[in-house]
Amino acid sequence: MEPRERATFDAGEIAVVLSHYDLGVVESITEFPRGSRRSPKVGIVAECGKFLLKRRPASRAQPDRVRLIHRVQLHLAAAGFPLAPLAPTRDGNRTFVQLRDRVYELFEFVAGHPYERTADETFDAGEVLARFHQATEKFEAPPTVLIPRGDYHDAPAVRTGLCAIGSTLSSHDSFTGDDAELAVLIQHLLGSYDHAADAAAACDLTALPERLIHSDWHPGNLLFRKGKIIAVVDYDSVRLARRIIDVANGALQFSILAGGDPATWPSQLDDSRFAAFLSGYRSLLPLDPRELRAVAPLMIQALIAECVPPIAETGSIGPWTGYRVLQMVRRKVQWIEAHASELSTAGRKE
Repeated sequence: MEPRERATFDAGEIAVVLSHYDLGVVESITEFPRGSRRSPKVGIVAECGKFLLKRRPASRAQPDRVRLIHRVQLHLAAAGFPLAPLAPTRDGNRTFVQLRDRVYELFEFVAGHPYERTADETFDAGEVLARFHQATEKFEAPPTVLIPRGDYHDAPAVRTGLCAIGSTLSSHDSFTGDDAELAVLIQHLLGSYDHAADAAAACDLTALPERLIHSDWHPGNLLFRKGKIIAVVDYDSVRLARRIIDVANGALQFSILAGGDPATWPSQLDDSRFAAFLSGYRSLLPLDPRELRAVAPLMIQALIAECVPPIAETGSIGPWTGYRVLQMVRRKVQWIEAHASELSTAGRKE
């Protein structure tokens, strides 16, 4: 759960961390209040350039995991993939600093703007995902490094979380609905998730090879400039899975219509952005017909899986009550179910 107050650096903490880097004279340090509230960040202007210093949240500060993530980023950088380069420590042998139980990363600062929902940006989001998959196809981790597996498809944790939501919401201060209606809503989503899992499994996804995927491909993790992606950030969720897991989630994230109160969100997806994202991906890598048939049922599972953990834990997502979010999810799931064939056909068009 995100803390209400944004985490900050302790007095003198930044100076100690920066002593491990060779940046020259530091001209300014400015708070950078973006991203997770659990992870304090500052922008740094120094003699050697502009940088972003980040302290990892405790839940993501395991050194072995950080080494794997950094190894992936270095592999991508060597392949010319757009990202914010990691700054090496003064001794040149490390890409992060560990002080007791805290882990720090320093990145070269990349100036860009958020996703503006244009056709060019959406096409590029699909194309750059294909570039990620091309680059990671040859990624090799040391034999001693365990790469995580598991994703939102047919995940027992999603079903367990859905079942737990009933008791969480019933006791939540924001819940004003009828318990019977809530139970019907949860059962409907469980049924939709199970049906979608069966439909995706029927596409014989297990016959497709596993590969390293990004696993969190959404607009908030991409920086743009003049219609093109200039940096992809946040590699914490990389794992071994089928690439269509990335593609389907990306197609959902870049075509979903949202904003404001979830009760007012349209049920439909933006079909032009959906087609643009898949066209961008397929401009570099073809998609197997089985993968295209799996896109709609995987999007349903991704949509449900994304909202389950925060609602099961806290009863809400940000400022929105969990009950209203789940009602919105049901409407969008029903739309995708009704248009699954059309979505599959759109994915086949060049």
